[in-house]
Amino acid sequence: MTDLYAVVGNPISHSKSPRIHALFAANTRQDMEYTAIQAPVNAFADTVADFFDAGGQGLNVTVPFKQEAWALCQWRSERAQRSGAVNTLWQDEQGRLCGDNTDGAGLVRDLTLNHPISLTGKNLLLLGAGGAARGVLQPLLAQAPATLVIANRTLQKAQDLVDLFPETTGVRACHFRDLSEPFDLIINATSASLAGDLPPLPNGIITPQTFAYDMMYGPHQTPFNQWAQGCGAHQCIDGLGMLVEQAAEAFFLWRKIRPDTASVLALLRDFR
Repeated sequence: MTDLYAVVGNPISHSKSPRIHALFAANTRQDMEYTAIQAPVNAFADTVADFFDAGGQGLNVTVPFKQEAWALCQWRSERAQRSGAVNTLWQDEQGRLCGDNTDGAGLVRDLTLNHPISLTGKNLLLLGAGGAARGVLQPLLAQAPATLVIANRTLQKAQDLVDLFPETTGVRACHFRDLSEPFDLIINATSASLAGDLPPLPNGIITPQTFAYDMMYGPHQTPFNQWAQGCGAHQCIDGLGMLVEQAAEAFFLWRKIRPDTASVLALLRDFR
C-alpha cells in the first residue's frame, strides 16, 4: 500500500516540496505519494488530525503554521524544542504526534557538504532574529564556530535568541548599525530579499575571504547576494540547496533512507 505524505501551508501552490520528494522517492525506490495541502489559517490542527486519521505517514509544515505545529506536538526533538518551530511531523508507535525542525540541518549540510565550507573555528554572522534565524541556531552552534553574532534591527530580539543558549560561549547580539568587523560567513535569515530589499549593512563586514549565504532563492541573484558580490565576497550562495537538504533530512526521518541530493538540486537549478 502506498504511503501518504504531504506538505501543508497557506498558500502552498508555489511549493517545490512535492517535486523534490517525488524525485527522492524515485531515486530510492520508495512506494510513497507526496502532495500539497492548503490548510485554512484557522483550521491547521483539524487538517493535521484529518491527514493522520486517513492513514497519512508524515507531514512537512511551512508558513504560517510552523509555530502552531510546534504547539501541537506531544514529542519534539531537541533542535525543534529550542527553535520553537516544527516543519516535520509524524506519529510514533504510541500514536503521539512527533515533531522536528530540519531547517538548520539542511543549512549546515548545504554549507559543509555541497560547497563545502568548514564552520569550525570560524566567525559567523547571522542576520535577523525571526523564526528562520531561530530555527538554524542550534545546528550552526553544533559546528563549533569561534563566534556567532546575531544582528537585528531590534536588539532585544537578537538578545532573546542568544539567551536560548546560556551554556554556549562566543554568541552575542548586536544591532545592524553596530557591525564593524569582518566575518568568514554571513547568513541572511531576514525576509528582506522577498521585498527586493536588504538590511542596512556596512561594507566592512565583507572581505575577499567572506562567504555570503542568503536563505532566500529565486531565478535571479537575491539583493543580499548582489550586495555581497559588489563588496567583493569570495562566494555568494542562495538557499535552494538548503531547501533540498532540509527536505532530505525530513525524508530520512520518515523513511530511514538518505536520498542523493546533488542530482535533485541540479534538476531544480536547470528548470527554475
